[in-house]
Amino acid sequence: MARIHPLPDLLVSQIAAGEVVERPASVLKELIENSLDAGATKIDVQLEQGGVRLIRIADDGHGIDADDLALALTRHATSKIASLDDLERVASYGFRGEALASIAAVARVTLGSRTAQAAHGFRIQGDSTKVEPAALTSGTVVEVADLYFNTPARRKFLKTEATEYAHCDEVLRRMALANPGVTFGFVHNGSVRRRLAAGEAQRRAREILGDEFFAHARALDDPAGPLRLHGFAALPAYSRSGRDEQYFYVNGRFVRDKVLTHAAREAYADILHGSRHPAYVLFLELDPAGVDVNVHPAKTEVRFRDSRGIHQFIFHALQRALAVPPGMQTAMSTAQTALNTQNERSYFASLPRQSPLEVNQAAATSYLDFARSAFADAGQSMPSVADGNAPLGYALAQLQGIYILAQNETGLVLVDMHAAHERILYERIKQQLDAGPAPAQALLVPLLLNAGSGEIATAAEHGEALALLGFDIAPMGPQQLVVRSVPALLASGDLPALVRALLADLKEFPASRVIEARRNELLSTMACHGAVRANRMLSVPEMNALLRDMEATERADQCNHGRPTWVQFSLADLDKLFLRGR
Repeated sequence: MARIHPLPDLLVSQIAAGEVVERPASVLKELIENSLDAGATKIDVQLEQGGVRLIRIADDGHGIDADDLALALTRHATSKIASLDDLERVASYGFRGEALASIAAVARVTLGSRTAQAAHGFRIQGDSTKVEPAALTSGTVVEVADLYFNTPARRKFLKTEATEYAHCDEVLRRMALANPGVTFGFVHNGSVRRRLAAGEAQRRAREILGDEFFAHARALDDPAGPLRLHGFAALPAYSRSGRDEQYFYVNGRFVRDKVLTHAAREAYADILHGSRHPAYVLFLELDPAGVDVNVHPAKTEVRFRDSRGIHQFIFHALQRALAVPPGMQTAMSTAQTALNTQNERSYFASLPRQSPLEVNQAAATSYLDFARSAFADAGQSMPSVADGNAPLGYALAQLQGIYILAQNETGLVLVDMHAAHERILYERIKQQLDAGPAPAQALLVPLLLNAGSGEIATAAEHGEALALLGFDIAPMGPQQLVVRSVPALLASGDLPALVRALLADLKEFPASRVIEARRNELLSTMACHGAVRANRMLSVPEMNALLRDMEATERADQCNHGRPTWVQFSLADLDKLFLRGR
């Protein structure tokens, strides 16, 4: 074995580059972060061949003094921290002082800069210590050419030009979302790909994520003591097959953190099922001392000092934003403003709760006795669609026994009655179960069901769990079950289908996990089979009662499977359909 010896500086830098410089996008990220740390308000990016041939970044930041140019290309040289205390409270993007040196070890780097006080700029080549005068405006220009020219084995791992360009574009999207006050220009192979002007955060997010995202997005801004979560979260109707539109930032730094992504996923658990993924752009702000950003070479992972507290804050803040009933966003914003100084919120405890599922005819008559059908007498007046207490408007008719047509101040509202009723039942059953065993209703005539041996065994094994859910189901013989009581809310549903579906769910999991780990899935099954079915005709009072229940129900924008429960068509949308005004 060879004797122990120190490695040459160039080899050390090339080894470090293996962690920091994974591909052209890694270089782009480090250089843009340097520009932002320098206070740049304008950053122009130029790429050739996906960044492999050339990456050029020009900014209007503070610039680098001529005496510091050579030092900027050496390892562990930085202007951003000076002590351990600085490291523990780091607020800048960069702090290790190794990015430029690592890049210079595997590419041809030219660094030019000019401070506002300097008469002209200066330039240095990465493989030289000689600083030369250069004609530059205030700011810094970095050119990185021929990436991995001296490490050909690494270059073989790069993908096609289109793939490397896509990774670079994603880096720019991430940085631009977090810095709406900075103008970004992006050119690839001489073609302008992006031009993002400085402006408001919402405008920047719309430019990056598109109008379709914003059509389904909920804005949130939830401060609680030293923590603040703000940004935009899309409803399940905009769910994705992958995680390509999940942007989470901690103090402005894009991160991939398991605590944050798990909290977000849990917040969507009640409204997003299957293999779909939520879309969001969220910004978490906290004291820099509460998070360690020095745990990953690329600085995309962090470690929270109170990870459980952060998880709970993210979960509840995002869940509140997604749970706002239709038309109640303004009310929620007002309530949050009043509660900004409180660390704990109970906003939804004060929201109006839905009335019993059965239509209260006396209450309904007060606002429905004048509503009759879609083709009611022309002289019969409808209630004011500007009524602020009825954002979903008032029912006009039922379409094919599936949809409810209603009009509100904006135009036409189309409601999937089964999906809407399913969400209402689901939320109400959860509330009842949280307060104790679900209220049960004894059947006047017990229901007898033919059952297989598996269903009979499941009913016998999970009798206690079924009782908590409001069911009394017991074996009646070798091939029969008797159902003596069901949850009161579901008594008018399809009971045979409900019982069979519930037993099928219970069969898959141990009894100890039925109510805890699988509770919401079981309740979702119950609500689905208890909701009104297609082709069931509803009266106008019943339809309006359903609309009012939707307005008072959390997460009523989507059913338990993540599908939308209602859509709005504005008068402008309808005019376009009929070419009015053309």
